[in-house]
Amino acid sequence: MGDLWLFLLLPLPLAAFLGVKGCLECDPRFIKDIKSLLAKLVPSEVPGRTELLDRQIKAMTNLSFRVSHGNKMLRVLAVQRVVYLRTWLKNELYKMSNKTWKGVFILQGKLLDVRQNLESKLKEVLKHFSEAACSEDCVLNEGPILDCWSCHQSTTHCFKGEYCGEEDSRKHENREIGLFLILITEAVILGSALLLLHVCVTHQRKMKAIRKSLENYVEKKLEELMGRTDKKNKQDFGIRK
Repeated sequence: MGDLWLFLLLPLPLAAFLGVKGCLECDPRFIKDIKSLLAKLVPSEVPGRTELLDRQIKAMTNLSFRVSHGNKMLRVLAVQRVVYLRTWLKNELYKMSNKTWKGVFILQGKLLDVRQNLESKLKEVLKHFSEAACSEDCVLNEGPILDCWSCHQSTTHCFKGEYCGEEDSRKHENREIGLFLILITEAVILGSALLLLHVCVTHQRKMKAIRKSLENYVEKKLEELMGRTDKKNKQDFGIRK
């Protein structure tokens, strides 16, 4: 159980670095059988036979890897379902080997159809198993369970958490803390802007009041000065008379 959850949390790039495979390739005999069956489909005298077989083998084996690694919820599958898919593929290739050779292009078209059907079946069984294994009333009892990334088997049939698409509680908590800090920061910025605006408006009002007071003071002093000047002029005029 510990190994299974360790690989469920293993990042995809690291998994690929460690040589993780797909559901169908976990059994080395399967790859050997596929190579043997594909070799029977191509006559030995066909030009570029080796390169053709290598491309087809790679396309067939990469398909399972691509599907199971595309989504963590499509990672685990009952072993008996894996056996079913392997058997189906080998039967399809065996039926093709019993037919008359009609050329490279016809063969490539038929193998493409087989891969597309295999991909559809693989996605279907993986999705079905994931939905059943993650349901609240999970009662699966299909024997050993295969982790398609690590090729490890487990007796655990029911799962929960990140594997089932549920958000990790720690991530959710960290996201809430981040949002709270963002709100606090925005509130501080807004409060600072309002405070600065209040200070500016108050300062402007005080400056207007001071300017008005100075204007009144200057006007008053000018009036007093003008009054004294007029009075002195009148006195001087009276003396001259």
